Amino acid sequence: MGLKDWFKKKSAEIAEEDKERKMRLERDIIMALRQVYDPEIPVNVYDLGLIYEVKVDDDHNVYIQMTLTAPNCPMADYVVDQVKTAVEDVPGVVSAKIDLVFEPVWDKSRMSEEALVELGLDD
Repeated sequence: MGLKDWFKKKSAEIAEEDKERKMRLERDIIMALRQVYDPEIPVNVYDLGLIYEVKVDDDHNVYIQMTLTAPNCPMADYVVDQVKTAVEDVPGVVSAKIDLVFEPVWDKSRMSEEALVELGLDD
C-alpha cells in the first residue's frame, strides 16, 4: 500500500469515527431533551413532539428548532431556557441555539406513542 492509499484509508477511518461520535452526541442530546418537561403537561418536550429538528455541526454546536403546544404559552421562556441548559450540559456540546417556531403548528399527531399512552390519548 502506498502512502497515498494509507492517507486515504486513515482519512476514511477518521471520518467514520467522527460520524459515530456525532451520532452518539445526538443520542445524548435527545436523552437530555427527554429530561425537560412541559410545566403544564407531564410529558417531556421530545416525546411531546415539541422538538422539530436537532442539528449538530462538526464543531459540536447544536441547533434546535422547537415549538410549544400554544403560541401564547406563559412558560415559553422557561421551557426554551430549560432546553438550552439541558443541551449545553451534555458532555461534548460546545453551544446550543434554540429557534422557537410556530410553523408548522403543533398538534397531538407529533406526540410519541409513549406520550399518547401517558396522557391516555392512545385510542
